[in-house]
Amino acid sequence: MISAQGYADAVRPVLDRLLDSEADGITRAADLIADSLRDGGVLQAFGAGHSEAFAAELVARAGGLVPTNRLSVRDLVMHGDAPRDVLADPKLERDPSIAHQIYALAAPQPRDVFVVASQSGINGSVVELAALVTERGHPLIAVTSVEHTARVAPRHPSGQRLADLADVVLDNGAPYGDALLPLEGGGAVCAVSSVTTALLAQLLTAEVVRRFHQAGEVPPIYLSANVPGGDEHNLALESRYAGRLRRTA
Repeated sequence: MISAQGYADAVRPVLDRLLDSEADGITRAADLIADSLRDGGVLQAFGAGHSEAFAAELVARAGGLVPTNRLSVRDLVMHGDAPRDVLADPKLERDPSIAHQIYALAAPQPRDVFVVASQSGINGSVVELAALVTERGHPLIAVTSVEHTARVAPRHPSGQRLADLADVVLDNGAPYGDALLPLEGGGAVCAVSSVTTALLAQLLTAEVVRRFHQAGEVPPIYLSANVPGGDEHNLALESRYAGRLRRTA
């Protein structure tokens, strides 16, 4: 049945399966992130299309990690010299060449760790960025739908998928096509990947913070900017990474 309750009923088992199946991957991914951050690195998060929501969940938010950057195809215009009208192309994320510009504009240091999210894991910019990241020696964590990516042909010239290149692959648990509730006559509605990737982002954050605590260190965590002292607390932590964190409206 297509309803709010029907969607809630469909989401719950997806979340339960994710918590069981991805526990080991979350452990390994959190190790990579914590090792990078404790060594002075920054977490670089990229997602194109609706997978941007995953990157936004990890970066510059209350209760989240300070040394983080959100990478986006919009960086070509906001931080580069590309004309604004390039963003009018709805298939821009399929272009492998933009990955090199996104990487260069991020100006990552060797100790930085990357997390790249894509439901399908097949588009050119996503796969090319993953290849570039691993070529440069950065740890790479992929967040993708294992079911979806296995059922579609890669669009990258190499024939590779995002999952083929990562040190750790986290399955977002979403089905082929992302939507959960089938329609009569074909198709489906109500996507789930945004829900599951938000959960994965917070599970990773919790496990990274746990590793700081286990090492007897204070994790660099944002306070809400809308509580007294939040701005001062956050600016003091951000100053440790001067010139390395991008924060825009």
